[in-house]
Order: sequence, then structure tokens, then C-alpha cells
Amino acid sequence: MADPPIAAGVTAALEGTGHPTWNPHAAIAAPLCLHQRSVLPQWVDYNRHMSESFYLLVFGGNTDAFFRYIGITEHYRESGHSLYTVQTHLHHLQEVAQGEPLRLTLQLLDLDQKRLHIFHAMYHATRGDLLATAEQMLVHVNMREGRSEVMPADLYQRLMAIRTAHATLPMPPQVGQPIGIRRKPVDR
Repeated sequence: MADPPIAAGVTAALEGTGHPTWNPHAAIAAPLCLHQRSVLPQWVDYNRHMSESFYLLVFGGNTDAFFRYIGITEHYRESGHSLYTVQTHLHHLQEVAQGEPLRLTLQLLDLDQKRLHIFHAMYHATRGDLLATAEQMLVHVNMREGRSEVMPADLYQRLMAIRTAHATLPMPPQVGQPIGIRRKPVDR
């Protein structure tokens, strides 16, 4: 059986949309809540809940909302710079069905001049249940040269302001969790 055709290009959920302008004097939410949506019919699999790949798609939309919030827009990318995801660790905690509302949060855990360590949480928007989490490492890149590069000072300052606002949040228990089969020690 042949594979279905692949679309000519992939666009982010918020591509070409507006975004809030960064205001250095505004309060910064801890965590940020910049993205909400509902589970679409095409995201639901044969088990009648959202398929695993679409959790990452929704978290990607949350990342895109965050990018717009800090100024990583189409205009920024036209300058030849962006943030790339280099590592993701997902935790699927509860099922979610077609049409159910999702509310996403984002916590900036750490950063340096080239990297961001972020944490997404996906909640059921009306019940408040935690459905899934995603921990990610992002790197600032020079797309023309294909290498990592130090962020511009204004971007770094925005991120530091967010990091300061998020410093009082507890570390989510899913952060840094290894994957593997946990076994009880055998008594000898």
C-alpha cells in the first residue's frame, strides 16, 4: 500500500497571525498561559482519544505562541535566526477525547545565551486535569550558517525577565525523568 501524499510544506498553527507586543513593564504570568484549543476530529485515533503524535503538535502550537510572545516571528526568522528544538520528552498522563478543550501553560526552567529549557503542561480547560507534559531544550540558531549562535541582547533580556518571574515556581516532577522499566530490587 502506498503512503499518503505529504503536504508541500508544514506551517505552524499560529503562522501569519498576530501576537501580543512585548511590554517590559507588564506583569509576567507564572507560568505563562498563551495557548488554548480543542481536540480536532482528525487528531483522534482508533482508541477514540487523541493520538500520541498530536500531543506534540499541540505542544508545538504552545511553543509557537511563546515564540511570538518573546518576539520570534516571521520577521525575526527572515533575519536568518530562530530557535530550534533539539530535545523533547513527553509524558502522556490522561486520555483526552474529540472536542475537549485544552489549556496549555509554559514554564521557563533555565536558559543561557544560546539555550532554553522549557516545560509545557496540557490541562483539560474545564476540569483542570493535567493531561500531558513536555520538557524541551531549544537552541538559538543562525539558520544561514547552520549553527548555534548567541541570542541578541534584547531577546535574552526578555527571556531573563520571564525566568526571574518563573524562578519561584516549583520544579515539575516530570522534569529530568529518565525513561526505563523500573524494577524492585530482588532480595538475595
